[in-house]
Amino acid sequence: MVSPSDRQQIEQRSQIKNVVLFTDDNETDVNSTFLSIEKIIPSPYQPRRYFDPKAMSALVVSVKKDGILQPILVRLNGDKYEIVAGERRYRAAKEAGLRDIPVIIKSLSDEQAREYALLENLQREDLNPIEETEGILQLLSVTLGLPITEVQSLINQQSNQKKSATYNVVRSPEIKKMEEVFATLGRLSMESFRVHRLPLLKLPEDILDALRQGKIEYTKAKEIAKLKDEAQRVELLMKAISQSLSLREIKKILTELKPQKEIDTPQLKIQHLGKQINQQKLWETDKRKWKKIEGWLNKIENLLSETEDGMEAESTLTTSTTDIESSNDTSTVTE
Repeated sequence: MVSPSDRQQIEQRSQIKNVVLFTDDNETDVNSTFLSIEKIIPSPYQPRRYFDPKAMSALVVSVKKDGILQPILVRLNGDKYEIVAGERRYRAAKEAGLRDIPVIIKSLSDEQAREYALLENLQREDLNPIEETEGILQLLSVTLGLPITEVQSLINQQSNQKKSATYNVVRSPEIKKMEEVFATLGRLSMESFRVHRLPLLKLPEDILDALRQGKIEYTKAKEIAKLKDEAQRVELLMKAISQSLSLREIKKILTELKPQKEIDTPQLKIQHLGKQINQQKLWETDKRKWKKIEGWLNKIENLLSETEDGMEAESTLTTSTTDIESSNDTSTVTE
């Protein structure tokens, strides 16, 4: 596990730029040197999946001009040196054609390397919401030594317990550790992470891919994901990306695409037909069609009149029968 002092250094680094990563003059396992770029390999624990081409191009220009100003943190892994933090600089150096780059070599276990990489990247502002969400879950998983699915369950359990009338204010060790992680990151509380970040992982895969690649903002992505029709959703997603549609424009398109409310009751069907007839005003716009509709309306009216007459007759018959029965009952009493 990463020590509290290292955690503090990582947190401080989020406020300070161009400072060498994780250096401490008192540490004996830290070495600053130059390594051949061929000996360096990317980390499997890198939470960042998408590297913006424009930002990378600007960094390459800077590296060609000034070189790598901030060493890359690496650890020995077999006969290679695995990147712990600084993959963007490594990629830019490779593209710029550098042969040797400055590094800091630190002795780290797999678990420590993963936690360092996650903490360092999560302190940055340019992670997209999906990368941030998945990175935080990975960090919590490493910290607790639990699978990500169990971490998610713990977060949900904590929220449910708080809503319970018998909520115990004594928190479990796991909850305390998670709260410490969120405090270190300083962006989201555990509850806001549950409410605003975890639902993002349930978005359709095409939406998630677009978010991971930084092609669309997550507020827009969440709106597009409301479309149930897959073909329509894919089409709108591509249109939103290619035409840089605003959130307002996306909402307008969604309103237009929204399926007409099902007319599944007689009352709604009558209301819908009456509304259509009044809106189209066929007695003015298409008298031929109106004549047909008028004929059907007359038939409906006659049918309703027959129904009313039948109901009146039935009512009269019922009343007469009741009077006769009442009369018979009276005669019996008299006798």
